[in-house]
Amino acid sequence: MFLFSFFALLFMTASENDAAETIQAFVIPHSHMDVGWVYTVQESMHAYASNVYSSVVEELSRVKSRKFIAVEQEFFRLWWVNVASDWHKKQVKQLLQEGRLEFIIGGQVMHDEAVTDVDDAILQLTEGHGFLYETFGVRPRFSWHVDPFGASATTPVLFALAGFNAHLISRIDYDLKDVMQKNKKLQFVWRGSASLSEKQEIFTHTMDQFSYCTPSSLPFSNRSGFYWNGVALFPDPPKDGIYPNMSLPVTKETVELYAQTMVDNIKQRAQWFKTSHVLWPWGCDKQFYNASVQFMNMDVLVNYINTHSDKYGVAVQYATLGDYFQAVHQTNLSWDVRGSKDFLPYSTEPFQAWTGFYGSRNVLKGIARRASSLLHAAESLFTRYSISYPDGPVQREWALEKLKALRWAVSEVQHHDGITGTESPKVADMYTQHLMQGMMGAEELLAAVFLLPHSLELSDNIHSPQTRPTVEKKDVIEQHVIVYNPLAWNISTFINVSVSYTMAVVLDDDGKQVPAQIQQSATNSSGYDLFFVVELGGLQYRKYLVQFPQSHCGSACRITHAARIVKFKRKNVSQWKSRGRKLLPVLNECYKLMFDQETNLLHSITDRLEKRSIQVQQDFWEYEANGDVNAGPISDNYIFTANSSAVLAYKSVAMEIVPGKVVSEIRQYFYRNEDDKNHTYSVVTRVPVGFHGKLACHRLEQSYKVGPLEVNRETVFRTSTSLQNNRTLFTDNNGYQMMRRAYKNFVNNTVARNYYPMVRAAYIEDVSSRVAFLTERAHGVASLSQGQLEVMLHRRLWNNQQWNLGYNLTLNDSSVVRPVLWMILGSPAAVSSIYQQEAQELQHRPVVMPIDKPGKLWIQKEKSVRPFVQPVVLPQNLHMQSLSIPGWNYSPNHTQQLQNLGSGGDRGSKIDFDRILLRITHLYEEGEDPVLSKPTTINLKEVMLGVGEVTKVLERSLTGTWEISDLQRWSWRTNTGVGKTEREYVSGMPKDFNVTIFPKEIRTFFIYFK
Repeated sequence: MFLFSFFALLFMTASENDAAETIQAFVIPHSHMDVGWVYTVQESMHAYASNVYSSVVEELSRVKSRKFIAVEQEFFRLWWVNVASDWHKKQVKQLLQEGRLEFIIGGQVMHDEAVTDVDDAILQLTEGHGFLYETFGVRPRFSWHVDPFGASATTPVLFALAGFNAHLISRIDYDLKDVMQKNKKLQFVWRGSASLSEKQEIFTHTMDQFSYCTPSSLPFSNRSGFYWNGVALFPDPPKDGIYPNMSLPVTKETVELYAQTMVDNIKQRAQWFKTSHVLWPWGCDKQFYNASVQFMNMDVLVNYINTHSDKYGVAVQYATLGDYFQAVHQTNLSWDVRGSKDFLPYSTEPFQAWTGFYGSRNVLKGIARRASSLLHAAESLFTRYSISYPDGPVQREWALEKLKALRWAVSEVQHHDGITGTESPKVADMYTQHLMQGMMGAEELLAAVFLLPHSLELSDNIHSPQTRPTVEKKDVIEQHVIVYNPLAWNISTFINVSVSYTMAVVLDDDGKQVPAQIQQSATNSSGYDLFFVVELGGLQYRKYLVQFPQSHCGSACRITHAARIVKFKRKNVSQWKSRGRKLLPVLNECYKLMFDQETNLLHSITDRLEKRSIQVQQDFWEYEANGDVNAGPISDNYIFTANSSAVLAYKSVAMEIVPGKVVSEIRQYFYRNEDDKNHTYSVVTRVPVGFHGKLACHRLEQSYKVGPLEVNRETVFRTSTSLQNNRTLFTDNNGYQMMRRAYKNFVNNTVARNYYPMVRAAYIEDVSSRVAFLTERAHGVASLSQGQLEVMLHRRLWNNQQWNLGYNLTLNDSSVVRPVLWMILGSPAAVSSIYQQEAQELQHRPVVMPIDKPGKLWIQKEKSVRPFVQPVVLPQNLHMQSLSIPGWNYSPNHTQQLQNLGSGGDRGSKIDFDRILLRITHLYEEGEDPVLSKPTTINLKEVMLGVGEVTKVLERSLTGTWEISDLQRWSWRTNTGVGKTEREYVSGMPKDFNVTIFPKEIRTFFIYFK
């Protein structure tokens, strides 16, 4: 270390501004506090997190030069509500005013960047920012994304939209970081969106090789350095205050040794940056739970170095992140521009590609996204209800508490050791419990809105029959189902309700029969799947009556198709002969699928609209992972290491086809061994029928059943086509934008390093055809051979690495997972025009809620008039990302908000139910589609007429805390000569309620109704 530092100093390049300039080191005290990972939130609060905030506030209050940055709001909010004394709270407000305590990022968590959906990243940021602004009147201006495993190009866009002046990342490929360090390229201006470009650029600082932790190696001690409070203990803090591995105290005997070590590290880091300012993070995981001993030692060290500054050529100061970025900004240097490329995937060593977590804990990933979708639906439905029936029987404060619980749970799991699947089993259980409890509350809210009368005049609406029963009363059992469309588009699709009867008749709320289909269930041998067509306007719900005749019902049942299962002989792989000769077609108005009876596999698909066919085969493969660290590289919950090519995961395939009039279904069962009675894998492909000219016609819905796996197996679903894609893949960044992924060859670990996260979509294409997959949860995806796309659906791993065993992070996941993918085929132009809307329809499928169990006819009542719910419909290229009542009661005027806080009023005295948060996003990139990529103008008053009469609209920053006309972000000089530009904003209300939304914009508004 010292030899390296000596030679490095000889050739060190000083600041571009002044070669003899003293290096200014900004010592930034912080504690990296994982909201989960190894220990639950409750365990962490007890063991160390509460003490971090209590002791930091106490120590900052003692000495005026001390500073600290606080990051994750979940821990801070729990401390603020449950632990902090009135004195602590008063001191926090004082420290914020003095700029010595700074909130960084301000979200509930430090969210993952690879597998987090953009909606959820925005949600957790909005939740944290709302609390901070309501409580303190502060709005974070900087990010500190030091631990997510790779960096997405979407994140800097979101932070720019939230009003941040600068962004900080750390975990990028080891070899890339090395090159960037040597060339002083760790800092740049990032234009994360190709469409928004310089409009939402942000200065980005990449941490050097030491990352966010203080260098712990001391040449004069076998203990860690600069961690004088030692290592946190679980489950209980030690009563005597003595922790393991406490650094040697700074004394007369050690101060010079500490100073030289710190100065050497500062100078080493200074070589890698253009300015003489060095960001020196002081802290690491679970630090500062005893801030007294931390600052007591560092105070002496800081004073010693500054007293001998001329000798060392270094000056040090306690700083916030804002202090550091302000100093860099004031240099007024020009910076390189990075376009819309991301830093994914991420590797730390040649055999450590962090691409495994894209598929880890698939069940948790599915629950998290399902909870997010339910929250989206419940928010918009309650908002409509609250505006239309402010005095209705659904108590608004009760409803908001239900929504807040689910917001908290969905925000929490976005943590970079949460939705990633890299946590311990007990933490995964914690996330799941919080999500399930929140979902139960949201479902209670939905039921209340659906079932309770909106007013006395409409008290019989839900329970009154739509029309005279189609079947004789004595022969019928009935059930009522409410279906809600949470999208601001009109939709035509089918839904599935599990039933116990062999025949059913379905009527809509106008008493009209709707096309239906009933068949034996694919998942329950004693049950039946009832499919029926639903036509719903935007944000509209309807009630359907399902009647189950107990005897022959004649003509009344003709519109319901009783589908029959056609079973095919099970085929062993070892007996496959000539393929492609005995083909069986399954058709709808858009596609013709051909299945090979020799293999029971898909053979080809024809796009009937464009009269173009491609060969397609789909099946399951497995990577066999190594679990012995002594035998070679391993796979674990973070890392994917393919020690060899994938092998076929089955030896036998069975197939059933269910021809239908609403949906045709192909069921394929894959057996690990020829003599297995139970299949390990299955895929059910549903082909919508009768939807000509509608979006549903263009998708092939595939549901998978995978597992339980054998230990040390990683399972992929591989689609092999005749496309000439040159192994080039396109995947989405957090569901916001698509990234081109060209295949790369590496000396080692090429398979794993060509895996990418798929959050909503991935596709391969050639000049004439595109095959796209849409997903309702995150997976890993790759194109490793010509015309091939594989999706990693499940992983089960165990290894003997002591670190993994010690923290119980071996991912021995014995679950059965049931993910869903939608497949779309066509020309690149045709698929481009629909896949964005299809992806939203998959993410936000209709909410189906049976409101009773099958039973005898309800008592006949006089038919009441169904209240007409006017649809809310946006153009095809605009998506209503959020319609909610946040519940914060801060003033939208910043000056007024600060005055309110200064007056000492009770911030929790009244919830603001009148302020509605509306967020609309443009789904398309510039140039992606000749029509849909154009800027789109809407009139918010007209669009929202179905909800109520809009009286006022205020445009806000992404998270709502800034009035858009007040938001002024720092401009940074760039080497391109083109600086940041801002659109012309009108203060207050958009003119005539008209808003023009440009490609990839996300626009946030507060709207008020009469």
